[in-house]
Amino acid sequence: MQTIEKPEGYYVQYREEMIKYIPENAKTILDVGCSEGFFGAELKKKGAIVWGIEIEDGPANAAVKRLDKVIINTVEGAIDQLPDAYFDCIVFNDVLEHLLDPDAVLFTLKNKLTVNGVIVTSVPNVRYWKNLRKLLYKRDWKYEPNGILDRTHFRFFTKISIVRMFNDVGYDVLKIEGINGTKSIRFDFFNAMFLFKAGDARYLQFACVAKPTR
Repeated sequence: MQTIEKPEGYYVQYREEMIKYIPENAKTILDVGCSEGFFGAELKKKGAIVWGIEIEDGPANAAVKRLDKVIINTVEGAIDQLPDAYFDCIVFNDVLEHLLDPDAVLFTLKNKLTVNGVIVTSVPNVRYWKNLRKLLYKRDWKYEPNGILDRTHFRFFTKISIVRMFNDVGYDVLKIEGINGTKSIRFDFFNAMFLFKAGDARYLQFACVAKPTR
């Protein structure tokens, strides 16, 4: 598969801030877009069996050394290789926005979850204040090598639309909260301009835990 040019370190992401959203009792975990497998390797330290899906050959070959099984494919192409009712947790760390039809993927993956299985996601927030500032003041929407306006993003989400997406395909959202929020005082001035109704714009991403309705 052709490698997409990304900044150095793009595929080496531990995502420590997402560990706490993985259920403590999850013994079988699928990391979609596992990159080089560092996040999954942390989960393996807790005794879990961790599978990965990664589209890029280089990172996938590195992940093979760290995870129990790695499928080199798109998530859509890998679904038929996944056992039914097997995973206690399926993770998408900044992946859903790269999919043409994330709704269809989430709907299909319900069959791959155990009875109490959950989907855990990190999703970029298009309402992040720096992104809004560029749009409002610079009147620009410039795609970048990475970040919220990553040129490989097909979808863009807010907190509200994340919840709606899960609800529309048959999930209950158990938790959703902002992560990687700015501490800049400049944000407080920005929020004040919107009568303090832009609190969600503080966060670069939203972490979400969702469970299929049965």
